[in-house]
Amino acid sequence: MYLYIFLVWIASLFGHRKARMLMRGQRQAIDELRLRLMRKSGRQKRIWIHVASVGEFEQARPIIERLRSEHPDVQIILTFFSPSGYNLRKNYDKVDAVTYLPFATRRNARIFLDVVKPETAIFVKYEFWPAYLRELAVRGITTYSISAIFREKQAFFRWWGKPYLNILKLFTAIYVQDERSARLLQQHGITHVAVAGDTRFDRVHTIAQQAKDIPQIARFAASGEKVIVAGSTWPPDERLLARYMTETPGVKLVLAPHEIHEAHLHQIFQQFEGRFVRLTQATINNLDAVRVLVVDTMGMLSSIYRYGQVAYIGGGFGVGIHNTIEAAVFGMPVLFGPNYKHFREACALIEAGGAKSVSNYAEFKSAMDQALADHEAIGKKASDYVESELGATDRIYQTLFG
Repeated sequence: MYLYIFLVWIASLFGHRKARMLMRGQRQAIDELRLRLMRKSGRQKRIWIHVASVGEFEQARPIIERLRSEHPDVQIILTFFSPSGYNLRKNYDKVDAVTYLPFATRRNARIFLDVVKPETAIFVKYEFWPAYLRELAVRGITTYSISAIFREKQAFFRWWGKPYLNILKLFTAIYVQDERSARLLQQHGITHVAVAGDTRFDRVHTIAQQAKDIPQIARFAASGEKVIVAGSTWPPDERLLARYMTETPGVKLVLAPHEIHEAHLHQIFQQFEGRFVRLTQATINNLDAVRVLVVDTMGMLSSIYRYGQVAYIGGGFGVGIHNTIEAAVFGMPVLFGPNYKHFREACALIEAGGAKSVSNYAEFKSAMDQALADHEAIGKKASDYVESELGATDRIYQTLFG
C-alpha cells in the first residue's frame, strides 16, 4: 500500500490527471467528512458503504435507496476509491456524506473509523481492504461483503494465498452472486457465505421501468427499419459497425461511444466517412437523411436501448465488455467481443441463448444478421434471463436490515 501511494504521488507530479485528482481527494477526505457529519449530527445510527467506482455504486444503490426510504433516520456514509466514481456521484442526495476512502493504511483506518463510528460496514463486490477489515474486526463492527464474486485464479485460492484468504474470515457474512463462488469459498474453509445474487439486476430493471423518452432517437427509429444500438463502443467495435453499415442496407445504427471527446468523434467521422448526424445537432430534416446517429452526450444509454432491436456492447476487443444487462432487460439480442469470460452475466446470457460473442468481422456479420432476423425470440431469452436474476436486493436487505 505504501508503495502504491508513492507511485500515485509520483504520477501526480508528472501530470497524470486521475492521479492528481486522487491525491487531492485523499488530502481533503477526512476534513470534508468531519464537516459533513457535524452538519448531520441529529442522526444516530451510521452505516458505511464502500464501492470502488461507478459499477459497484450501481450495485450498492438499490440497497442505499431502500434503506433511505424505510429508515430515514439512519446516517449513510458512501466512500469511493476511484476519482471517476467519486466525481460522478459526489452530489448523490440519498446519502449523508460522499468521500474518497483514505488509503488503506492502519493509521488511516483508525482515523477514518474514529470519525465515522459506523454500526455496520458494507463492501461491494471486489473490495477487500485488509487494514480496514482488521480495524473493523478489532472494534467489533458488523461487516458485510455484498454482490461478491470469486474465481479459482484469485490470490485467495493460490497455494501462497492463505494470508489473503484469512482476510475474508474478518467479514461477518459474505453475500455472493452465484453458487460457484459459494462452493469455492466453502472448499477453502470460508463458511459464513450465502448466495444472494447480484443487485445490479434489480437496479437495471428499475432503470428500464423509468426509461426517459428521447424525441430525436424516437424520430430516428420510427422509419420502420430495424435499429442496432451500439453502447460504450471503442475504435475496434466501431470498425466492425462501420463496415456492416456500409454492406447492409435497410438497417439503422445508434452509436453511443464510450469516449465522446472531439478526437474520438473525429475518428468516428473518418470510420463512417461523415455519413451520420450527432445527437446534439439532430433536426427533423437531417435525422431523416442519415442511417447513423452518434450520441455525443453522456448518461442516456440506459434509456436509448429501448429504441433498438439488437444491442452491441463495446469493450470486448479491449480490457473487457461494458454493461450487457441494461440492454438485455429490454428484450434485445446482445452481441459483444471476445473478452467477456470474467463477466458472469455475459456468460449466462450466452448460455441462455440471448447473446453471442464475436471475434472478427465474419462472426460479427453472421451473428448480427441472425439477431436482426430473429430479434424477438432471441431477445425474449435475454429478458427472461434478467427476470430470473431479480430479487438480490430484497434478499440482502431483509438479512441485513429487515
